[in-house]
Amino acid sequence: MRWFIFIIIYILVDIYAFQAIKTITKNPWVHGFYVFISLAVLAGLIYELSFLGSAKMMEPPKMYFFGIFLAVFVPKLIIIVFMFGEDIARFFVGIFMKVAGSDNSQFMASRRKFVSTIALGIAAIPFASLLYGMIQGKYNYKVLKYALEFDDLPDAFDGFTLTQISDIHSGSFDNHRKVAYAVNLINEQQSDVILFTGDLVNNIADEMNDWKELFSTLNARQGVFSVLGNHDYGDYVSWNSASEKAENLQKLKMVQKEMGWNLLLNENRYFERDGQKIALIGVENWGLNGFKQSGDLDKACEGISDNDFKILMSHDPSHWQAKVKDDPRHFHLTLSGHTHGMQFGVEIPGFIKWSPIKYRYKNWAGIYEEFGRYINVNRGFGFLGYPGRVGIWPEITVIQLKKKQNTV
Repeated sequence: MRWFIFIIIYILVDIYAFQAIKTITKNPWVHGFYVFISLAVLAGLIYELSFLGSAKMMEPPKMYFFGIFLAVFVPKLIIIVFMFGEDIARFFVGIFMKVAGSDNSQFMASRRKFVSTIALGIAAIPFASLLYGMIQGKYNYKVLKYALEFDDLPDAFDGFTLTQISDIHSGSFDNHRKVAYAVNLINEQQSDVILFTGDLVNNIADEMNDWKELFSTLNARQGVFSVLGNHDYGDYVSWNSASEKAENLQKLKMVQKEMGWNLLLNENRYFERDGQKIALIGVENWGLNGFKQSGDLDKACEGISDNDFKILMSHDPSHWQAKVKDDPRHFHLTLSGHTHGMQFGVEIPGFIKWSPIKYRYKNWAGIYEEFGRYINVNRGFGFLGYPGRVGIWPEITVIQLKKKQNTV
């Protein structure tokens, strides 16, 4: 029934959008090509989605047909908005001209062709953008650098740098050379520490089989530290048993250990310099709206003084809004990911920063500050679902901690 309703909606949208094509050209080859593409995309999408949620899939689907579906379906929605508006206008203009006794057939045909041409021209923009996002955008890595000042940063850590990456989603990758370029780009930052804030895989630990060696080359003076994201627990596939699911999670933890990463499971570590120290705290995933809540801030802070300078890794930025920012223990900097910036949006620094994800998450990309406490929401290293990115590029974040200089 679910597929039946989806197919009916898809066909209705297709038929209505097809009216614009028919208005522009009467060529049967063009019409046939349109129908062929529509049916091929629908069949491919159904085939691809039928594998989702299966723990037996050693190689998860790359979602190419889903990406192509978006690239052809979203423009059709734009077309039908124009065509529906034109149909309404035709109805009222037709009534007016009939009352006036005018022959409106030539005018209406000319108007219909003009509107169809405009609709197709505008629809070409998201079509081209979504295709570009699949071919180039998903590996268009950006290094974003920030300097944050704190009154109570220990003097010895003035200039301490950290590189944050998040949401690798290794099961979605399809280009080893470009991912290797990004890993090298991370190492080129020569930060004191590299911090990964969750979602190493889409669902299954075996997704890292082809990538473990590459990501084990990440290095920093203080090491690589990580936490789990919601996808790392394997909650979105059907397992044969609870023990099989638990085994998958244990395997994922071992993968990180084998790569030389330090996985923090509601734990903390200290970095020390010249007799001074700052605390790194890592919690398991804690989210709202049905996402797993395994994060235990109290447990993670055991042995940490309230006066310590604290960096918190928590995958879901909802945690910061709901629990962290108002906590009296004062977490100076929180690092999150999870949102991916929806992999779609418009960002022009200093002018606009928009994505549909902003209507769900208050903190969805970049640096935010409240009460002298900061959160950085990384836009993600990889991609999930739509196999591309448009306007919201994969991110490597470099943050330098600075001691605030008090001026009199």
